[in-house]
Amino acid sequence: MIAETSQGLFCEAGGFYVDPWQPVKRAVITHAHADHARPGSEAYLCAPECAPLLRRRLQDGSIEIQPWGQPITIGDVRVSLHPAGHILGSAQVRIEHHGDVWVVSGDYKRAADPTCLPFEPVKCNTFITEATFGLPIYTWDPSAVVIAEIMEWWRANRTQDRASVLFCYVLGKAQRILAELRDVADEPIRLHGAMAALTDLYRDAGVALAPTERIAEDMRGRALAGSLVLAPLSARGTPWMRRLPNPSMAFASGLMRVRGVRRQRAFDRGFVLSDHADWRALLDTIHETGASRVLVTHGWSDALARFLSERGLETGTLRTAFEGEIGELTAADAETSA
Repeated sequence: MIAETSQGLFCEAGGFYVDPWQPVKRAVITHAHADHARPGSEAYLCAPECAPLLRRRLQDGSIEIQPWGQPITIGDVRVSLHPAGHILGSAQVRIEHHGDVWVVSGDYKRAADPTCLPFEPVKCNTFITEATFGLPIYTWDPSAVVIAEIMEWWRANRTQDRASVLFCYVLGKAQRILAELRDVADEPIRLHGAMAALTDLYRDAGVALAPTERIAEDMRGRALAGSLVLAPLSARGTPWMRRLPNPSMAFASGLMRVRGVRRQRAFDRGFVLSDHADWRALLDTIHETGASRVLVTHGWSDALARFLSERGLETGTLRTAFEGEIGELTAADAETSA
């Protein structure tokens, strides 16, 4: 029912694409990350909380909102959206055609997140799953443990009047950290300008976040000493960093589970916090769907497909332009070197 094409994942019976990477006539969007929601299409369909983020990021094309769990007929198929637990407004796409049910999960996680609806397992015949962290080495600690580590690091830097710069993805990860810090931070968190507008949209959606302050042009040196600063990884190595006094630099990502990545990138600290499912969550989710066929996209797709095949499932891989958290590093490299 879903096939990979040069423009994206195409549902021929419905005449639409799911998260196309080239402009198309009609797109169904799982969430607003740039690798899944690209500009240029004529019309977009998304979940209610996703719409403001799409409008901010795309600034073109008509956007139609589909309430959670309510089916809509598109062409010859019935389509409904179900929470994916990835970021605000992230959805799985359920597609039914003559009794055959497919679910395109997009990106998803199973860990609790105060900024978005929790993942909803959806029964299906064919499940399309990501594999960003589809290896057994990738396992996540409870977010409370990671937040405690971040607070300990911040307090230690504050005693030395050092700025604590925590690099993280501008949409989803930054706001999740702010939500988790809401009850433990004892002063406003400073934000790089790239974080501000999207953070405001989360507040507009009713998500409770820690107090924040955007770093203004005239803020530098002593004014930022001891502060916790959230910034995109692309800011590293730019003139913007010079305003921060003796910064300690950290990165929040599931990629930090591999210590070699942290050493290679010369971060002072690495915090293992991901908005994607870890290895166990991937396997649990696949089991809960009851799917007899599992198609795997971005990340460790070949490894996960091989593991599932050895356990008797019909499997395969779909080649996509989706990047997952690995895209955070590669995109930042490209921006820094440009």
